[in-house]
Amino acid sequence: MVMPPPKAWRHSYFCNVKYQIGDRVLILHSDEEAEVVDIINDQMILVDVMGVSFPVYMDQVDFPYYKRFTEQRQLPAQKEKQFIDNVKKEKKESHIKIEDGVWLTFLPVMEQETLNDEELLIKEFKLHVVNNTGISYHFIYALHFFGKPDFELKNILHPFEDFYLHDIAFEDLNDNPSFEFEFHLVDPDKTKEDYIDRVIRLKPKQIFAQLKTLKEKNSATFSQRLFEKYPDRKFEEIIEVSDRLKSGAKIYNAGEGRQHLEQALSVIDLHIEKLTDAYSGMSNFEMLSLQLKFFEKYYLLAVMHRQPSLIVIHGIGEGKLKEEIHNLLRKKAENIRFSNDYHPRYGFGATEINFQY
Repeated sequence: MVMPPPKAWRHSYFCNVKYQIGDRVLILHSDEEAEVVDIINDQMILVDVMGVSFPVYMDQVDFPYYKRFTEQRQLPAQKEKQFIDNVKKEKKESHIKIEDGVWLTFLPVMEQETLNDEELLIKEFKLHVVNNTGISYHFIYALHFFGKPDFELKNILHPFEDFYLHDIAFEDLNDNPSFEFEFHLVDPDKTKEDYIDRVIRLKPKQIFAQLKTLKEKNSATFSQRLFEKYPDRKFEEIIEVSDRLKSGAKIYNAGEGRQHLEQALSVIDLHIEKLTDAYSGMSNFEMLSLQLKFFEKYYLLAVMHRQPSLIVIHGIGEGKLKEEIHNLLRKKAENIRFSNDYHPRYGFGATEINFQY
């Protein structure tokens, strides 16, 4: 795990850098002044403009002093007398913040190759989660390599704020990383979902395509959107018993009906070899369909038997089966909570569902 060096060490390591933390600089393309809040490496710095922090290359900024001293001071021309009724109101500039969701942002950190000073190699990526919404979230973040946990943290993401997560070495992107998030509202809202989870998986081919786009656009970062808007809670139509009676429907005793149901299971194993002996001739789609059908059956039995919990073993693999099961669980009308935490017996290869009746 590559962790960022302390700022004090970073300052001494980059002591030959032109700028220092706290310096005022001029953003050349926007003609705005900013403050240096961090030194990323010998080519990039992190600056702050009116509370918004973002990285820039050093050749995109300069000290503002030359501009200040070379600007010609012009005496204001004498204005004609105006009566107070004719004075136009001064227009105040409005800084409109665009809400476009929550993002996972990758900032590549470059290093010079010793054999060819003109060629830049990527050393690592700095990861930030960026909140471009007006809502605060609790979040849980976990990094997995080949399905095994490597790093985890919990914190709060405030409105229009970016939060630094960690560094990841460039070569580690070949180890099938998955960037997993779970978000909760800081201020609960009964019309919104209790929580949402999102997973970002990037293949090396996608990484190189993003880096090529960065070079073409002369940009510093690339991002993957986690979600645009926090989702509303899904409600299903509730049919009153009186309405059912009016329509002529029969009402049965659920307690008696459970006596004739197939026995529920507290643990179900969805590995395909546990479900059928004829899986060798099945396509991936056929195997997945059978696994989901088996899951739906025993999930329904667990609910009908008013079972307190159900453990679903889906394995790790590429994560497709787990993803499909989690998507189905999010659509359920029952009051449930589920988690894919580490289990001493199943590791991260199982999801535990807890029912609340």
